[in-house]
Amino acid sequence: MIRTVTVGLEERTYDVLIGAGLLDRSGELIAPLLTRARTAIIADETIMGLHGARLQSALTVAGIQSETILIPPGEASKTFAQLEQVCDALLAMKLDRGDLIIAFGGGVVGDIAGFAAAIYKRGIDFVQIPSTLLAQVDSSVGGKTAIDTPRGKNLIGAFHQPRLVLADRDVLATLPDREMRAGYAEVIKYGFLGDFDFFEWLETNGAAVLAHEPAALIHAVARSVEMKAEIVAEDEREAGRRALLNLGHTFGHALEAEVGFGGDLIHGEAVALGCAQAFRYSAKLGLCSSQDAARAGQAIAAVGLPSRLADIPGGPFKADVLIGHMAQDKKADAGQLTLVLAEAIGRAFVAKAVDPVSLKDFLIEEGATQ
Repeated sequence: MIRTVTVGLEERTYDVLIGAGLLDRSGELIAPLLTRARTAIIADETIMGLHGARLQSALTVAGIQSETILIPPGEASKTFAQLEQVCDALLAMKLDRGDLIIAFGGGVVGDIAGFAAAIYKRGIDFVQIPSTLLAQVDSSVGGKTAIDTPRGKNLIGAFHQPRLVLADRDVLATLPDREMRAGYAEVIKYGFLGDFDFFEWLETNGAAVLAHEPAALIHAVARSVEMKAEIVAEDEREAGRRALLNLGHTFGHALEAEVGFGGDLIHGEAVALGCAQAFRYSAKLGLCSSQDAARAGQAIAAVGLPSRLADIPGGPFKADVLIGHMAQDKKADAGQLTLVLAEAIGRAFVAKAVDPVSLKDFLIEEGATQ
C-alpha cells in the first residue's frame, strides 16, 4: 500500500509518496515532471553503491537519461567547496531549466542537492528520494536547503520546494541501526510538539518502528509527514508555527557545532538530546511538569538515544560556548535567544528573549562547566 501526503502550497503543491517499491517505480513517477527526459542524480557514495543501480534502471526503463554526481557521505560534505563542485558538475553536464535534479540520499544530500537546485541557473526543479528515516520524516519535506559554515549549521541556504518526494520503505532495510535511531528522534519529536496520541503510540510501538515492522514503520513515517505538511502549508518560511519543528534543534545544533559536525554526534542524536533538554529546561522554568520532562527523557533513552550531556563524547562542554552557538541560531531575534519549549508532551511553543543567565544555570546543572 502506498500512502500519499500532499503538501499544499498552491501552484507549488506536491505529493509525498510513502511505501514499498517506490525506487523501482521512480522513473514512471518522475517522467511526468520532465519537459525532456534528462536528469542529474546527486547522491552520496554509500547509497549509490547500495541502491543506485535500481534507480538508474528505473529511469532507463522510463526512457530518462541520467548522469550521477557523487559526494562523500556525512555532514562534512555540506560546505561551500562541495556546493561549488556540485554546481560545476551540473554546468559541465549542460543541464538546463527544463531538466531536473534527483536528490538520492539522506539529509545531507537533500540539503546540498536542494540548495544547488535553488541556485543553479536561478532555480531548477528537483525530486527528493530520501534514503534515511530522518530524511523521510523531516528534511526531504518542506523545502529547507542549506550548507554549514564553521559558525554554525544550516546558516547559508534557501527555501526551495521539491516537485515530488518518494519515501521508499525498502531502502531503509540497509540503514544502520544507529541511523534508524537517529531518524526516530525526528519521529518522536512530532509527538512531543503537537500530538500526544502519536507520542503514546510511539511509546508502545517504537521498537516495532526501529525493527522495520512494515505497518508500524509506514504509519510512523506517514504521521510525521502529515504533521510537517500541515505546518509547512500554513507557514512555509518559518515566520510563525513552523518554528515548532525546531524543538530540540537549538540545543542540538549547539552541541553539533561544538563537536565539529562529525561522526561522534550525528544530527538525530543531537535532536534527541536537545528535546530532552528542552523539556527539562521547561520544567526548570515551571512551564511544564517534571513528570512530563522525565517521561520525555525516558522515551528517548528507551530506544538507545542520548538524553544527557554525559551520553555523548566531547565533554565537558562549556556553558558559555554552547550559548554562543545558540546565539547564532536562525531563530535568534535582535540578538536575543529563542528556544522551542514545552507546556506538556504534545504542546510546544516558541519562547523569545530567553534569559541567558537562567539558561547558563540550567546547562551547568546538566553537566556543562562554567
